[in-house]
Amino acid sequence: MVMPLQPDVPHNGSDHGGSVTLRQRDARVHILIVDDDEPVLSFLRQGFEGEGYTVDVAQDGDSAKSLAAAHSHDLIILDLNLPQVDGVEVLKHVRGAKARVPVLVLSSRREVEHRVSTLDLGADDYLPKPFAFSELSARVRALLRRSGEMFDPTLRIDDLELHRIARTAKRGGRQIELTPKELALLEYLLENGGECVTRTMIIEHVWKMSPDTVSNVVDVYINYLRKKIDGPSDRRLIHTLRGAGYSIGLKKPDRPVSGKKACDAAAG
Repeated sequence: MVMPLQPDVPHNGSDHGGSVTLRQRDARVHILIVDDDEPVLSFLRQGFEGEGYTVDVAQDGDSAKSLAAAHSHDLIILDLNLPQVDGVEVLKHVRGAKARVPVLVLSSRREVEHRVSTLDLGADDYLPKPFAFSELSARVRALLRRSGEMFDPTLRIDDLELHRIARTAKRGGRQIELTPKELALLEYLLENGGECVTRTMIIEHVWKMSPDTVSNVVDVYINYLRKKIDGPSDRRLIHTLRGAGYSIGLKKPDRPVSGKKACDAAAG
């Protein structure tokens, strides 16, 4: 079993991306990770979800082909040593059906000839195992910057900005140091900017926990964000809607919005 060199802390750097094409304001980067090694797959999924990506996973070639056909991924991380259908066949299938999606290949083979042949088959990058997560993450960001079919990577409200690829936040030009979970919470609030989100919605979307979970973790992390984002400013952006939830914007919503984003008073 080949494992990455070390479980680096997910990136929170400042290398901003280049110009991209607006696809959908509230869509996150959606990646597919294909590896037959369960510990490696779990490690990579946890790392990229911690950086705010939406992640699909597959452990064999057939599952990878099915997921690639069913979803519009922004990037695919592909191990070549797969059961049933090998990674080379998956790569050929992806290139035949979705020519523009970036594919980053992982492989324990380190020969130059093998790397060259894989790139010639259509891979956009090749990273030998073992590897450091920080390098893989940086390569993913580089490929996404070069991709032409992405969403606008920056979410903004007033003078607050969050860059979704670089995983950085600024307010009034001031860099804000946030943990991965604080970034994920801020991202979710900004995706629903000006609207009310309940604790239940946050627990489900940010912590990926059951909506029945009883915890004060949301309130604790909202307070963390307030201190870092609103503390130095004379304009509050993060608001508590008593008995309902939270919102982010220059002012509180007059009332909870309707539909799937509605605040449920019972959730407060």
